[in-house]
Amino acid sequence: MGSQIEDFFLECNKAPRLNEMAEFFSATAGGRSGVPIKFPSVDTRLFQGDVSLESFANVHRQLWGHFNPHFFCSIPYSLEEEVRLGDAFLRYGCAIGNVGSPARFYVLGGAEGTLARTVATLGKGKIQTLSCSPNKENEESFFLHGRPAHATFFLGPFHHLTRSRMAETPELSHFSDRFDIILEDTTFQMYSSNRTAQIGFVKRHLKDDGVFLFLEKFSQAESGGYLRRELQKDHGYKARFFNPDDIKRKNEVILKQMNLNETTLDDMSAALAAYFKYGCVTWNCGNFYTLAASNSADNLRRLISTMAPPCIPNEYVYIEAPASLPGLAFDLSPFRSLGTSTI
Repeated sequence: MGSQIEDFFLECNKAPRLNEMAEFFSATAGGRSGVPIKFPSVDTRLFQGDVSLESFANVHRQLWGHFNPHFFCSIPYSLEEEVRLGDAFLRYGCAIGNVGSPARFYVLGGAEGTLARTVATLGKGKIQTLSCSPNKENEESFFLHGRPAHATFFLGPFHHLTRSRMAETPELSHFSDRFDIILEDTTFQMYSSNRTAQIGFVKRHLKDDGVFLFLEKFSQAESGGYLRRELQKDHGYKARFFNPDDIKRKNEVILKQMNLNETTLDDMSAALAAYFKYGCVTWNCGNFYTLAASNSADNLRRLISTMAPPCIPNEYVYIEAPASLPGLAFDLSPFRSLGTSTI
């Protein structure tokens, strides 16, 4: 076991995210490059008048850092998806937590931690959150709007956040009881394709009945289908925010390397099945998916039932959600209805 952990740490330390891609992420997180020609904004038409989503989006926008505009302009409708996830996390956390015993959420690799910080702000002590990033620039953006009362930032890559380090670090020790929800936000694909080891390492931080979510870009068995979705992303969405040279440069510097570390949904399902009984797709946009897995069918259904339906135009959707993953099937709950009710 010791040698396996050492091998995993070595693999992560040599990963593109901390080496070949390091300068790109540093410059983008610092606002020195990758800045879109216009800033994104929530398409409220997709919320269909849902007051909770609109309220969450308003607070979320006030906490943006330098990396957020680049990210939301790079993945179609990822801004609406982050709002949708945040609203669900807030509903779930307020239902299971209280000020004396708060729910705890960990957003792994969420850049400047805007999602986690928004959930913590609106949770008013019922929810405590942790974010991590290896970039100092993201830490600076995290504190750009002041020091939050219920949100914490760890400066370092995800594999440096071990169970022992969490227990021994005063500002992290309150997370030693582990998390109710963990979200891996487009991070594993920047390190390697070794999802089994990555999931196993992070799962140590999850409660036995917790829910692990993954927002990742996946490869396709049929290369032509993958390419068509990429062209849709680049020319149907990203072209609104970046000039052609910027899109081409990112494809060469980041995406060619990242694509080597993507997995298929089937491979991801097999990796999840090593640790979880139940799993499903909760969102799809081209080659991007949000997945959720747990050993508690009740908690997974409970979280799904707090989610609004995906807020995305139909032409970007290739799998209708929610949908069970191969080998992880269970009776799915429907998403909540859109409406005017608040939490």
